[in-house]
Amino acid sequence: MTTGPSTYFRPEHAAGLDASTRELIGRRERALGGAYRLFYREPLEFVRGRGTKLYTADSVEYLDAYNNVPSVGHAHPRVTEAIATQAALLNTHTRYLHGAVVDYAERLLATLPPAIGHVMLTCTGSEANDLALKVARDATGHSGAIVTRYAYHGVTLAAGALSPSLVGEEAVEPWVRLVPPPHPDPVAFIDGVRAAIAELDDAGYGVAALFVDTIFASDGVIPGDFLTPAVDLVHAAGGMFIADEVQAGFGRLGHGMWGFDRHRIVPDAVTFGKPAGNGMPIAGFAAVDAVIDGFGSRQRYFNTFGGTPVSVAAANAVLDVLADEGLIGNAQRTGDLLEERLRSLADESPAIGDVRAAGLYLGIDIVDADGRPDEARAIDIVNGMRDRRVLLAASGERNHTLKVRPPLPFDAADVERFTSALAETIAATDR
Repeated sequence: MTTGPSTYFRPEHAAGLDASTRELIGRRERALGGAYRLFYREPLEFVRGRGTKLYTADSVEYLDAYNNVPSVGHAHPRVTEAIATQAALLNTHTRYLHGAVVDYAERLLATLPPAIGHVMLTCTGSEANDLALKVARDATGHSGAIVTRYAYHGVTLAAGALSPSLVGEEAVEPWVRLVPPPHPDPVAFIDGVRAAIAELDDAGYGVAALFVDTIFASDGVIPGDFLTPAVDLVHAAGGMFIADEVQAGFGRLGHGMWGFDRHRIVPDAVTFGKPAGNGMPIAGFAAVDAVIDGFGSRQRYFNTFGGTPVSVAAANAVLDVLADEGLIGNAQRTGDLLEERLRSLADESPAIGDVRAAGLYLGIDIVDADGRPDEARAIDIVNGMRDRRVLLAASGERNHTLKVRPPLPFDAADVERFTSALAETIAATDR
């Protein structure tokens, strides 16, 4: 069974496309293979972007309410200038001294709790979570891991094993245990962690780590502050709590830099990625000193492209823009406005079952007349929004949750455009 969102383009959708689009899709499939996916029944080809907008070759503008990688906006001039300037000087690996790399590590650590004292740089969030598992196993002497039932933590062999939304529940490794997400029942989540610990202990794996994406993005977007009991259970079992901030971090939730802040806990380790370089490949793993010091005394770490000067230049520029343009505060204010508009729309439309929001990360459940998850309508809405030139996607175990996570400069005008398009689309898909 192929897992993942059913918003993907499928071959049977090709008949209605223009000839040039069909040709490009065919060339792509022949060159890249069948494992790659395209969004929407009618795939889009973008050639440029700016802020919260994307543009096709014929200059048709789309509002981007989905792409969280260009977190400070598509083609932000300060980031692109930093990349170009550094690329004209030097780009090599971390086995040479380079002040900007150290500057970035110090700046990033200053945003984290004081107990977290070291950072190791990678290229992607997948690599960061892969490294986190390796370090957790070294630190604890255990090999087991706990994740939520529809989690996504990456695509490497190890991170993929922590990603049932990627590989399917039936394909997870024997050392992984799946637990219910904390919505709609936080108690079931805690009970699931307790049972998973017992099962891993009985199987001889023990618990190396509980991995949590702190906005539970693939589980359907679940804000809240319910993690403390689960973390306490894992610590009592000798495991680590690893906060996966690849999607929630860098101010997206509007309450500080990191998603774990909302839970009022200090993780043993943090992974980050996507938004760190606004599209440049930079990510990393940060942890308490003793964990990384112990790992470093027994093993060495090197990543050819992890923390290159060009990627670090982009990452330093991202931190500058976040601060200078007040984007974390904007995520809070604009996210609150968007949530308010969506709740008003939900009062008018029975198709919206629930709205969950934290800053500029929102989940909108689409349900049928009996309040049950309605995947088919959610997919129709995703494609209908695309037709109205607004980009979003669906997520969650039942694939009925509209996932909204725009670039952080999203403003009040963008909110009005988004909600107007959503109201029109819901009306157009009314059965």
